[in-house]
This record gives sequence, structure tokens and C-alpha cells, in this order.
Amino acid sequence: IKNPRLVLLRWLLLYLHSGTSMLEKRWKDTADTVVIGGGCVGVSLVYHLAKAGVKDVVLLEKSELTAGSTWHAAGLTTYYHPGINMKKIHYYSIKLYEKLEKETGQAVGFHQPGSIRIASTPVRVDELKYQMTRTHWHPTPQFLIEPEKIQELFPLLNINKVLAGLYNPGDGHIDPYSLTMALAAGARMYGAEIYNPAPVTGLTPTSNGKWDVQTPQGTLRANRIVNAAGFWAREVGKLIGLEHPTIPVHHQYVVTATVPEVKALKTELPVIRDLEGSYYLRQERDGLLFGPYEKEHKMVLQDSWFRDGVPPGFGKELFESDLDRIMEHVECAMEMVPVLKNADIINIVSGPITYSPDLLPMVGPHQDVRNYWTAIGFGYGIIHAGGVGKFLSDWIVNEEPPYDLIECDPNRYSKWTNEAYVCAKARESYGFNNVVGYPKEERFAGRPTHRVSGIYHLLKPRASMGFHTGWEQPHWFYKPGDDVGYKPSFRRTNWFEPVGRECRLVMEKVGVIDLTPFGKFMVQGKDSVKLLDRLFANVVPKRGTTNISHMLTLTGKVYAEVTVTQLAEGGFLLITGSGSELHDLRWIEKEAIEGNYDVEVTNVTEDVGVLGVAGPRSRVVLQKLTDQDMSDSSFKFLHCKSIQVAGVPLRAIRISYTGELGWELYMGSKHTATVYQALMKAGQEDGIDDFGTYAMSSLRLEKGFRGWGAEMNCDTNPLEAGLDYFIKLNKPADFIGKKALQQIKAQGLKRKLAYLTMQTDEVDPEGNETIWFNNKVVGNTTSGAYSYNTQQSLAFGYLPIELCTLGQQVEVELLGKKYTATVTQEPLVLTEPTRTRLQKKAGGKTP
Repeated sequence: IKNPRLVLLRWLLLYLHSGTSMLEKRWKDTADTVVIGGGCVGVSLVYHLAKAGVKDVVLLEKSELTAGSTWHAAGLTTYYHPGINMKKIHYYSIKLYEKLEKETGQAVGFHQPGSIRIASTPVRVDELKYQMTRTHWHPTPQFLIEPEKIQELFPLLNINKVLAGLYNPGDGHIDPYSLTMALAAGARMYGAEIYNPAPVTGLTPTSNGKWDVQTPQGTLRANRIVNAAGFWAREVGKLIGLEHPTIPVHHQYVVTATVPEVKALKTELPVIRDLEGSYYLRQERDGLLFGPYEKEHKMVLQDSWFRDGVPPGFGKELFESDLDRIMEHVECAMEMVPVLKNADIINIVSGPITYSPDLLPMVGPHQDVRNYWTAIGFGYGIIHAGGVGKFLSDWIVNEEPPYDLIECDPNRYSKWTNEAYVCAKARESYGFNNVVGYPKEERFAGRPTHRVSGIYHLLKPRASMGFHTGWEQPHWFYKPGDDVGYKPSFRRTNWFEPVGRECRLVMEKVGVIDLTPFGKFMVQGKDSVKLLDRLFANVVPKRGTTNISHMLTLTGKVYAEVTVTQLAEGGFLLITGSGSELHDLRWIEKEAIEGNYDVEVTNVTEDVGVLGVAGPRSRVVLQKLTDQDMSDSSFKFLHCKSIQVAGVPLRAIRISYTGELGWELYMGSKHTATVYQALMKAGQEDGIDDFGTYAMSSLRLEKGFRGWGAEMNCDTNPLEAGLDYFIKLNKPADFIGKKALQQIKAQGLKRKLAYLTMQTDEVDPEGNETIWFNNKVVGNTTSGAYSYNTQQSLAFGYLPIELCTLGQQVEVELLGKKYTATVTQEPLVLTEPTRTRLQKKAGGKTP
């Protein structure tokens, strides 16, 4: 045999297409991982698991590979993504697709002519600059180019309205069918089994966390299952009582016959994304392929599938096309690419594409169901397939995510995502595919959900509300004369002055903030202390006290930040951010079950309302409403007491994320309005008023407080994040990540979180901006805001150790301009407990 590898590949391809007969010969009874769904995402996962050396990986496909959404996809691939780590998903996918044919011997039909996002308005140019500064610190090749360069790359373009373009060389498109078959060939080459047709008819959990996966051919016992079933994902979820919030939309694209001007070109045209026209356009052989995204009132949802399920037998069928629905986009495209006017349409594809409410997929393990993972909700499955397959494979093999991707956590959704919400958000997300991506973006469809606090209706008429995992929470408040409403901008906008007013309120008087969206868990039982000692790097707080604790991964990354309070002997209240509620609960429950701890973990998030009271007059106001002595000597910082406020029993914790004198008040949700109204009435003489999360963010940055999801997450370890105070490496308990952290400390850090101040002009850092030094990229910001108390911009950012010296100057890029930033001693404003301590030391008195 001259080429045994070629013979092997031919045998693999025969195996790939052999169907039921091969299935009957090779059926297995057990598997490490069973992946359900043979689209490009599911096949990518089995390929990566098998390549990583995982034995007994099985994929079950109900009909044939690529059935569903994969086979009819337009196949676009792009490095571009506005998110931080979704860029890594895109980057990996493209790099994999470039080498996949050589690795597997299977052609993939990968074209890489590049792509250009077209800006035809000034605000779009700002958007491109905004995205450029968020790309420079990534390896993604991306350039801001002028109209002349765009014309050179795409000579058929009418550039009369074109102001600029965002150019990604290496972008392009791939044949979805060929890609999936190449991944399948590679998966089998590395030892994975792919069975089809093999519909899953039942899923039964076993007492030891495994799964019995039933099919007409038999039952597989699996260590874990991964739902990658595309628009059948809801049916698979329903087998175990889950209602996944995914819904198919009708996406249409048009293919033309040969266009003479296209055929005459010597090089393939780059893919065009006309942001104002809301469509993509690429070359398809000697013609063009054009795909629009209709506005939400015109697009079509297949909502009957959400309610009644996918019709049996639906696989490689399409919907009836509707050219009238997309005519306004067709007209925009004809104006931008005039040769389209004379092009003959030979095909209109209208097929189901699965959408999640926010258009991001749901990737990872599911809370409350052991060893059940999802890889579903892919509106852009082709570009995500390679990177997500690798991401999930690494997570499964190493027992922790390779990097932070919480925006794709399936646990960001819960029972509040009902049919009305899912349908409204999917319409909005589809229609907003090419909407301007502003900072602090809010989308309003489907709101509010049932997750509203007891004072939502009191606050809503005078607040700009933000959305946090189903909850409504005030960002800032209106006063007479303010420019009200949601008015997004890349620069300081209508909220800037009101937020300054709220910061002064908290620094000088007393403010109240609705903190009800916090995630809240009760942990109690014989082994509660033992469990928390294992979970957290800090010591377990004593009864009646509170501390800030961090859960770490095995490699010492920061999985979560939690406020831990011991309420009674062995009874704990755990508080986390709204965006990480079920993300953190899953981690806690997993350790409790696998460690066989005798504990009860209860999610009380929706049962408990929370009000924050902060400012120098907060003690005075609270004292008017309670018999409890609120003085510093009686109610110390980081202490918790059960008290009554206005006759309502509640728990008060002396803590405030603003860094000022303050308390968090935890009460039954039905009592929130009673306590709030009593506070506002009692505090009239003290200048009490409301403040929102924007002011809190500015105040916490001034105090040097880190934020989970920004300064710390699964991309960072706590030592480089400056969290040393909260990490007790010398505590006896062997907490998760302890050994890794000891090793990190011994080896020394290569980077650290720096505190940066800068003077800007009408634009402030907010995080994810590139940091430069000597015209080289050296780091990135993690969060930022305007400091109203010191009247300058402020940011946290990661820098190499050698650039973290106080006084060191670097440059932070904002909207295409580099601003000088200085590494500064933190904090800019001392916290109230520190000021009180210094005052006592100097002989002063405190109330």
C-alpha cells in the first residue's frame, strides 16, 4: 500500500455514510460522554473530545449529520465579535478550519477573502473605533480602513455613502456540510463513535450521577450527556423536565445566477456587512449571496415549535420564502452593490435558525441536573462550532472552563424565561442583529418579567432601569429638568450629571439603592462549615459576622466572589451578583454532592428583598426606625444582626459596596416597600434620596473595590487581581485551588492589576480597552468610570509587573484616541471604615 493513511481515510468516509448497518454492528452499552445532535457544533465537540484522548465518546444523531440548521447555513466565518472572549471562540474556529482539510483528508470548501463591516453614518464610525480599541489587545487581525481601500477590495461597491470600514482579513465562508463531514471524519479517526439514525427517546438519571440514554437501538449508560440538538434542543430538555429558552426563526438568504461583473473579477470579493442596511453579502461562485435581517415587526418566528415541538420527521426541509418581507433590504443592497439590480435570483433559502433570547448560545453544565451539559441556541453555529467544541472539551477534560465565558452560561436563564419573554426577545435580537452596539446597552422587549422587587413600581416612573438576569434595577434617577429616558452614546450622555448628583448624595448625606437582584442562598446542616471551608479561600466567618470570600478553580482562577454571613450556628447566608446566581449555585451544589457533605443548599433569591442604605447620615436615619443600637461600638463593620426596622423583622449587615457608612437590609420580599417608604419618610430631614448602579460603580472604583466579572473571573487568579487580603493560604483547610495558588505565588506573577487615572474629553473608560506603552500593546482595562469626587477618569487594568510602578505612565485607547494614564496608589478615596479608624487613631470622635 503506497499511502495507508489515504486508505484509512477512505474507509472512514465509507463508515461515515454507512448508516444503520454500521450502527447495528458497533453499538455500545457504555460511554464517557454522549453528545446528542449531529450538527456542526455537536460533531465538533466529539472531534475535540476524541482528539483530547477521551475514550468512549459517542454522538447520537436522530436522522443524518447536518440535518436541522447546519446544512442550509450561509457558512459565514469572521474573526469579529464585540465580546471579550467570544473573540477567542471565533479565532480558534478559523484557525482550525484552515488546517482541517490537511488533518482529515476531507475538503471543507473554506474561502478566506476577508470581510468589511461598512459604516455609512458618523455614529457607525464611532462604533468601529469603539470596537477597534477592544480588539488591539487580542490576536484578531482587524483594521479600520478608508473608503478608497474599501473600493480597492470591493470594486463593485458604490462608496458614495461609505465613511469607513472594519476590515478582517482571513474572514470568509465555508461549506457547512463539508465542514461537518471533515469534523466527523476526524472524530472517528481519533476513536469517537457516530451513530445515525439514532434518535434519543428517553433520558434517565442514575443515583450516582450517570445517565441512561434510551434509543430505538438500545440504551447507553453515560457519565455525562451534552445536548447539542439545535432546534430539537427543547425536546431533549423536556425529557428531563427542562424548558430551554430557544426558538427557531425564519432566516432568508438569496442566491443569484452568474453576474458578469463578478465573473470578470480576478480575486474573490470580501464579504460585506452593510450595518445600516442590515444584511450580509458575499460572492457565491460567479454570483452573489445576500442575507438580510428583517426588523422585529417583519421577521417570522416559528413559535408553534416552541409550544408544540418540532414536527416529527422535519430534518432537511425549508420554509416557504417571502421576498416581499425583505424588499427594503434588497433595495439597500442594490444601492450599495449596483450590479445586483440586473442579477437573476436562482434560489431563496428560508430555513430555521435557533435563537436564544440574547442571541448568545448556552454552553456548559446545567444547574440542578448533574452531568447534563448544553451546547445550544446557536444563531451563528458555523463560526462558533470549532471554538465551542474546543472550549467544552477542555472544560470536560480539565473540570474547569479554559477561560471566562459566563455570557454563554446556560444558567443565565431560569423559570422567568417564559414563552412571551422568549418570543419577544428573539424578535428583538433578530431585528437588532446590526443595530449600533453602544456601551451600557439596554434592550426593552419582553420586560419586565415576573422578577421585579417590591419597590419596582415605586421607582420605575423616575428611574432609568437596567436588566439583570430577569430583574429590573435602577441605573440612575431623574429629577425635574433632567434629560430623561434611555439615550445611549459612545460619549458622556444624559445620565452623566445625574450620576454625579447621586455620588454626592452618598458621600454627603444618605442614599437608598434597590439591591434585590442579588443572588441569595442559604447553606445549613452538619457539614456546612466543612463545605464552605473547602469552597472558599477565605476563613469561614464567625457567627454574626460577614466576610468577602472567593471560590477558586482547580488551577487557582477566580470562579466567584461571594459575601458570606454566618447567621446562626452552622447556618449561612451567601450573597452573589445577579448575573452569577445559578452559575455560582451550580458550583456549590456540585461540590456538596460530590463531596458527600451533609448540607442543605436553598436558593432564596426571589424570596428576599434587599435595600442598601449608604452615606454619613445612614446611621441617623436607621436609628429613627429601630430599637437596635446602631452606633459603631454596638454595630461594627462586617457584622450582622437581626433587627426590626419600622416594625419589619430583617437582617442588617453593616457593609456597602460604595465604601461609605452603610447597611444592607435583607427582608421578606413582600415587606420591601414598607421598609423603603419608612426609610424615605424618616430621612427627609437628612436629605435622603435614591441612587442607582451607575453611581455605585463610580463610588466602588474610587474606593479600589474589585468587581467579579471585570477585575476577577476565570481568566485571572486572585493574587494578580490584588485580592491577597481575602486569600488565606495558611488556613488548615485544603480549599479548591489552594495548591495551584501556592505554586503561582512561588513562581511569581507576570502581571498585576493596576489603578489608573487619566484626563479625557467627554469619553470615559468602561473596561475592555487596549493599553499601550511605547506604541506596543501591553494590557487591557477591566472596568472604568468617571470619578466625580476627584474629577478625572479612573480605570483598573492589567499590566506587566514592570509597568505597575507608581507614577508609571501608559496610554489607554478610547474611541481611536490614546489618552495618557498614570499608575496611581489606590484608593483615590478612603473607605469610611478606614477614615473612622484613622480618625480614632488621631484622637477624634466618631458617633
